[in-house]
Amino acid sequence: MDWIQLHNIIKSSKNILIISHINPDGDTLGSMCGLYSAIKDNFRKKADMLLMSKCPEIFKFLPYISEAKHINDFDKSREYDLAINVDVASADRMFESAVLFQKAKHTVNIDHHLTNEKYGEYNFVSPEASSAGEVLYSLMSKMNWKISQKTAECLYTSILTDTGAFKYNNTTAAALKIAGNLVDIGVIPSDIYKYCYESNTKEHVLFQAYCLNNAVFSDDNKISYITVFKKDMERFNVAEDCTEGLTEKLRAIKSVEVAFLVKQISNTTSKVSMRSEQVDISKICTKFGGGGHKLAAGCVIKSGVKEAAGKILEEVKNLKL
Repeated sequence: MDWIQLHNIIKSSKNILIISHINPDGDTLGSMCGLYSAIKDNFRKKADMLLMSKCPEIFKFLPYISEAKHINDFDKSREYDLAINVDVASADRMFESAVLFQKAKHTVNIDHHLTNEKYGEYNFVSPEASSAGEVLYSLMSKMNWKISQKTAECLYTSILTDTGAFKYNNTTAAALKIAGNLVDIGVIPSDIYKYCYESNTKEHVLFQAYCLNNAVFSDDNKISYITVFKKDMERFNVAEDCTEGLTEKLRAIKSVEVAFLVKQISNTTSKVSMRSEQVDISKICTKFGGGGHKLAAGCVIKSGVKEAAGKILEEVKNLKL
């Protein structure tokens, strides 16, 4: 499917669903709201936006985010003409939304993860792109869509957050050029940066300090990891997004080559986030049913936190850093 077909299928669809991934970040939320905004501006029609998890407080500034609904509020028997996933690397990241995606007459998968399984009827997957937001901008430009300031703010948020404020190695000339184009449209970079990186609560900051203080180091400080339990999140009264940025802080330590975080989802399920300087950690996450990028990946392991941390540590040690 090329961009002309994408334009036509969006134009002809009477009802459209846009799906973000579980535990949403700035890329999936910015892409979802940006696509919603662009469809509204260019076709004078509204799409439905689906959240699999609660929207983190820091992203509630995004235009139209208040119109997104949680999966629990959706009529799962409904059939859409078109379902579009944004930044959803694998089919299992759809969880409960899979039934809505699979029942849609047409499905589109827009993403930038190297491990994307191309599970949609139509797939726009660009591993060389910094973010799903960058992929969307490129598609919108080819389709000659109007990009309003609201759309631009959403797409800029996608690119900003998935490049770590333009400091990760996925910060390419193309990503910077697109960011510049979005600024020309009306985005104020300092405002978006403040929303994304300087709007945390005191509880959030103190919780992260607690986690970092309890970080574990191994193999001459080449490996570092943090374990996070629900009881600690409850103690500090923080939300699910409380761990955002922690692996990056560990990775910023000069000696650390691989950093990871294991967060308790339940007594038998843990979520893993990994970061590396040079090692391809996506291969480790793929072993556990996850994936992502070479230097930034994640997975969900059906084990308690300590057991899951042990499994990941063993795999990292096998890399012989």
